[in-house]
Amino acid sequence: MKNIFNQVDDSIYSNAMTFLRQPLDQNPTASSADIVVLGLPFDMATTGRSGARMGPTAIRQATVNLAWEGKRFPWPFSLLKNCKIIDAGDLVFAPGDAAHFCTQVETAVGQLLDSSKTVLSLGGDHFVTLPILRAHAKKFGKMALIHFDAHTDTYNNGSCYDHGTMFYHAPKENLIDCDKSVQVGIRTNYKEENHGFSVINAMQANDMSVDEIAAQIKSRVGDMPVYLTFDIDCLDPAFAPGTGTPVCGGLTTDKTLKILRSLAGINIIGMDVVEVAPAYDNSDVTALAAATIAVELAHLWTVKHKLV
Repeated sequence: MKNIFNQVDDSIYSNAMTFLRQPLDQNPTASSADIVVLGLPFDMATTGRSGARMGPTAIRQATVNLAWEGKRFPWPFSLLKNCKIIDAGDLVFAPGDAAHFCTQVETAVGQLLDSSKTVLSLGGDHFVTLPILRAHAKKFGKMALIHFDAHTDTYNNGSCYDHGTMFYHAPKENLIDCDKSVQVGIRTNYKEENHGFSVINAMQANDMSVDEIAAQIKSRVGDMPVYLTFDIDCLDPAFAPGTGTPVCGGLTTDKTLKILRSLAGINIIGMDVVEVAPAYDNSDVTALAAATIAVELAHLWTVKHKLV
């Protein structure tokens, strides 16, 4: 008798449980994967609305809307034929213990990097990027940071666990080189004299051409190893309402995707998409935007490292 429970699923919503329907592998360091997707369901560092702990699941479910397309438009190659992706599920940590979470992230990501995997992390609030950077710095040394966000996250408010402080701490820990890093989409206050990053603020980004933005970013990071972090609130709330700290005046999804595609060739060594809070989402539009951005990041990595 035919086993109807073990079939390749081409439908949209059946078994929408992993990133792009790729295999769930909870022993990822032993796999032959190129990219490992890791969910980080943490939102204890939020300063606005909580709920980003539900982000990884929402993003995965939204990727089923993208999985059917054998070759993602307008990329000229098939991602899944040129890059092996697995989903490692969500990181497990002691509930309510931010310190334990940091240790778990740094250990897990470090083990994946040591086994020659590239990690695509799904947040979770943006604080998750700090322990991820610590793990990457141990392997790659000081990195350039490309940071899409409405906020600089360079605020020094005295808190160890705060999703607005990661890029205050990261340079002090010699994880990233501010002189080679750039932030895009910023539209909240910061003290320029204590900042250090190059900034393409949201007003500038909305007025500049995609080619101008990409050229400025590429010139800034050069050939350094690049960690790319994307806070979904970089997008205007019209395109991403489901987030904890929405700020009007952001980028459109169209322009964002064009910018990302124009960054092909950068030496991207790690990436994340964070701050999706599906409780505030409308028709899963934020989760879909985040899922699409995550898939674009996987294409960016593949262009550089698989030579397609």
